[in-house]
Amino acid sequence: MTGVLSPKSLNRLLDGLDPEQRAAAGAPRGPVCVLAGAGTGKTRTITHRIAHLVRAGHVAPGQVLAVTFTTRAAGEMRTRLRGLGVEAAQALTFHAAARRQLRYFWPRVVGDRPWDLMDNKLRFVGQAANRAKLGTEVEVLRDLASEIEWAKASLVSPDDYPAVTARAQRDIPAPAAQIAQVYRLYEELKNTAQVLDFDDLLLHTTAVLEEHGAVAEEFRDRYRCFVVDEYQDVTPLQQRLLDAWLGGRDDLTVVGDANQTIYSFGGASPRPLLEFTRRFPEATVVRLERDYRSTPEVVSLANRVIGAARGRPAGSRLKLIGQRPAGPEPRFAEFDDEAVEADAVARRVRELLDGGVPASEIAVLYRVNAQSEAYESALAEAGIPYLVRGGERFFNRTEVRQAMSALRTAAGDGSSDLVTTVRSVLARVGLTESPPAGGAAKERWDALLAIVELAEELSATVEDADLPRFNAELDQRAAAQHPPTVEGVTLASLHAAKGLEWDAVFLVGLAEGTMPILHAGDDEAAIEEERRLFYVGVTRAREHLWLSWALARTPGGRRNRRRSRFLYGLIPEDHPAARVARAQQKPATPVKTRCRVCGGPLLETLEVKLGRCGRCPSTVDEGLLERLKSWRGDRARELKVPAFVVFTDATLLAIAEQRPVDEAALVSISGIGATKLERFGAEILGVVRASAGS
Repeated sequence: MTGVLSPKSLNRLLDGLDPEQRAAAGAPRGPVCVLAGAGTGKTRTITHRIAHLVRAGHVAPGQVLAVTFTTRAAGEMRTRLRGLGVEAAQALTFHAAARRQLRYFWPRVVGDRPWDLMDNKLRFVGQAANRAKLGTEVEVLRDLASEIEWAKASLVSPDDYPAVTARAQRDIPAPAAQIAQVYRLYEELKNTAQVLDFDDLLLHTTAVLEEHGAVAEEFRDRYRCFVVDEYQDVTPLQQRLLDAWLGGRDDLTVVGDANQTIYSFGGASPRPLLEFTRRFPEATVVRLERDYRSTPEVVSLANRVIGAARGRPAGSRLKLIGQRPAGPEPRFAEFDDEAVEADAVARRVRELLDGGVPASEIAVLYRVNAQSEAYESALAEAGIPYLVRGGERFFNRTEVRQAMSALRTAAGDGSSDLVTTVRSVLARVGLTESPPAGGAAKERWDALLAIVELAEELSATVEDADLPRFNAELDQRAAAQHPPTVEGVTLASLHAAKGLEWDAVFLVGLAEGTMPILHAGDDEAAIEEERRLFYVGVTRAREHLWLSWALARTPGGRRNRRRSRFLYGLIPEDHPAARVARAQQKPATPVKTRCRVCGGPLLETLEVKLGRCGRCPSTVDEGLLERLKSWRGDRARELKVPAFVVFTDATLLAIAEQRPVDEAALVSISGIGATKLERFGAEILGVVRASAGS
């Protein structure tokens, strides 16, 4: 067991922490809430808190359970804890912790063999959808699977699903009754096959602890202290499991930032974080606002992005304070089309590489995965290595499996120096002194070198680390899918970039319809989540930040896109694009602030959209409105989306009242931006003209 330190040594343990970090790490045992802004050292803080509790004798290292949301974050915590001498503390994802507990208690609670964990739920969803007479195209099944995941994470049963989604006005991919039927059939098929999905790990573990007193008592005797990272992303199901773990105790530390809540679509909510002190009135609350990650220029931009958010709760109003020396100003760039934008990004990446920035410290981030193709092509054309985050997993690669096999076989080899031994073994499977020129051979070489660098890291943090210890580390990382860093520019979606950081970040495709995403529509809550996602992207950058957008999708296409509304107020006054940005900017109060009938003020959102106040009579063309709804229904079926994603009823009513005759009149209607104009404008105007001529 790790030894207890004297008060003087305990103080030295916290050396190097700033006053706020120190207050959180050294807080008394009991409930602690750390409101930690991006780049403020939250992982450093909570791992020092765990170490402080252990070395003060408040808890044994094996009685600590720290949970987070990604295998990478859990792996980073384990590495930090190992360096602080508390290696026995558990740091896992929610699902990994639940799986381990369920496997242990299953024989006692169920009695037969543990059910297998399914790799992919689409097969069962497909069978259920077929029985429910819904489509079985892959896109449809993915939407249905996501909806089932949301329901289970939100503790919503198949019977309750229609009522809950109706109350929440949730955007769903099919009629609620049919989705509920698919959900019910999916559960039946899964149980008949005796398999579990990932949500079942949490559901069954929660049920075991809630319904079996002896099991709960044994678990709670084993674990006494809990830490939850990224607490703003907790779902109702995860919160219920956490409550079952606690069993009424309060030895809980939570860390989060409501400004980085970006998974509401999956059931996540910052409510437990924001209401923590209501549940634990005696809790210690610490705010971390000193940003050690980014330059003051990046921090200033990030503060302006999130400062424009609407309806921010008091607990989310963290304002970052940059601690690094000054750096370059963020760059803004507008391009004619996406191909030109991608080529410009590749050229700038080459400049950074030539200036000494490692490829692994550069990232290109986009809103949706489909945007990666243009950047893959541009970087490949420029001869720049890249990695698509979410592509082939590191530990599944052939050369990595070969390397791990060779290292296990060589476990008895004699060299006392771990790094020398690893290099020698990997030389047999292709690691040369100098890298090959490029292509697949260079990718394989980079993967092997990453394993050597992992050995260097272990040697630096664990005294007398040897090959068996290193093999155990590799096995643990492989099980948790926690890969080492591999050289190459990272291509990733903004969601996949959460929790990561780079020296240089390119935020691309920042046009309306992409950022914010088209299906956010006029929903203020959805728009604000998109703003938080943009904020997450900005705060990934340490020094170099590039923000760009294109006016057309394809070369020669119509240049009618608008830059993202989130960029207004960010572009410097002397920037070449600033004049256009000011001309395009939608003020906070819409231009149409007066009723087109009586001239009175327009105060409500619907009034602004219709261009008239509620007191004035409607001028709707009922025939045109019916034609518009018929057109919308056809397009929604063709695109396989809900009708309101094409246009809301209010927007169609506004069109039928105002009967626009050209594009300028059409885009003057609130809710019709550049993306919808490009996609549907000609068709809408055609319907209006056809109705006028009938």
